[in-house]
Amino acid sequence: MTFTFDDEAISGFVGETVATALQRGGHRLLRHAPEDGGARGAFCCMGLCQECLVQVGGRPVESCRLLVSADLTVTSLKRGAQSQ
Repeated sequence: MTFTFDDEAISGFVGETVATALQRGGHRLLRHAPEDGGARGAFCCMGLCQECLVQVGGRPVESCRLLVSADLTVTSLKRGAQSQ
């Protein structure tokens, strides 16, 4: 199934997390840290560290806890991304 990440179509499997699908697709940078602007991406992959935050429906969501679904629209929290 396909979802959108920063206006790019990303393929994922049923039951797969968005974080896994993004990593497989080469998307490692998901956000910039608000404190120092450092690059952040999936780290613990179990929802504890919040390094993999992305935006879905105007809300921050841990991509490692979000399952891929058809017509899902995900936006990075990178500086200069549309969500900011």
